[in-house]
Amino acid sequence: MIERYTPKDIGAIWTEESKFQRFLKIEILVCEALAREGRIPQKAAVQIRRRARISIPQIKRIENKTHHDIVAFVLNLSQSLGGYSRYLHLGLTSSDILDTTLAWQLKDACRIIRKEIKSLMRLVKNKAYLYKNVLCLARTHGMQAEPYSFGLKFVKFYDELQRALAALDEAEEKVCCGKISGAVGTFAHISPKVERFVCKKIGIKPASFSTQIVSRDRIGYLISALAVLGTVMESFAQEIRALSRSEIGEVQEPFYQGQKGSSAMPHKRNPILCERICGLSRLLRGNLGVALENIALWHERDISHSSAERVIIPDSTIIIVYMLRKMQEIVKGLVVDRKRMRVNLEKSGGLIYSQKILLALMEKGLGRPEAYDLIQKIALSASDKREDFAAALGKNRKISQLFSRQEIERFFDTSFYLKNVDIIYRKAGL
Repeated sequence: MIERYTPKDIGAIWTEESKFQRFLKIEILVCEALAREGRIPQKAAVQIRRRARISIPQIKRIENKTHHDIVAFVLNLSQSLGGYSRYLHLGLTSSDILDTTLAWQLKDACRIIRKEIKSLMRLVKNKAYLYKNVLCLARTHGMQAEPYSFGLKFVKFYDELQRALAALDEAEEKVCCGKISGAVGTFAHISPKVERFVCKKIGIKPASFSTQIVSRDRIGYLISALAVLGTVMESFAQEIRALSRSEIGEVQEPFYQGQKGSSAMPHKRNPILCERICGLSRLLRGNLGVALENIALWHERDISHSSAERVIIPDSTIIIVYMLRKMQEIVKGLVVDRKRMRVNLEKSGGLIYSQKILLALMEKGLGRPEAYDLIQKIALSASDKREDFAAALGKNRKISQLFSRQEIERFFDTSFYLKNVDIIYRKAGL
């Protein structure tokens, strides 16, 4: 991922330095496990830990010749070990190092992602309570629907984030497992005890089964969880973008001192952070497609997944952390215009209360089709004539026979739409 979208902490996990240092630790741990089993001298394991050194520039120079990163790594490491190098990489295959390192990196990445999800959830929860009793206009099909608690927009987001967090936990359980099982995964040249020892030391689990590689469906679960999480954030960002349109103007993402919205139009305050989240979410969904393609490999392994994974796995974890932090910034600094919400509620001239009147007519004994047609006729006529809906209702003979003027006025009581908000919050775990 380009530096612009790479937070330092998550980016550090995927550096060459981090990768090769993890390779080194795994090789050392394998030697210690072999010494515990008596397959190599205890002194050899001690000396390997003491002497082991690598040089990334030298590894790169060797790789230019070998065209194999693990071979280059082992050759460079061997230079620091002298005669003890004969005990290095004993019974291993490249993927024992690569896949175990990847699981370890993903464990560390998931820890950062989980922390950021929880931080975002706290902010969203606070906003849900802050705007719990603030009425706005709900919209369906982009059209005015009924009065709505603005806090419920945050409740929806919180509810989705809860599932995203659970999905991350489940995916981490699947993906953070290593393998030290040798060529094609048969443990023919190395004991399963070595695998258990190494994985325990670095904080991951041994894979329940592996061929020469760990099955790639595991990666698919993780990238899927990240793609869904990204799309959940995109959904909320898109809502903010829509509500910040000049014609609606109910919210605005943070706009900082000295910030410019347009190089040509000085009046612009564009929702660029939300738009950025929407764009990066598309990358995550694209990466998911690649991850799914990587599951089906030839026989006990091929290498067609490797080149793609070197891009999509680091990039997906980096993107999601960047998005989570930007979304926290947006939620924390969101500007909410309550007056504009009230203006928009009143724009329809009362048409948004049509369902209340429909149901009241049915309670008076009218069948639903008759009641619906009556209200629709009055509503559409009032809309076309730009007439107040309450006045139009009062002029209708059927309505005036069934309801007094005071009863008609009560149909337009906005507090009615907040009566069950507490129940909704509790259902969502708030």
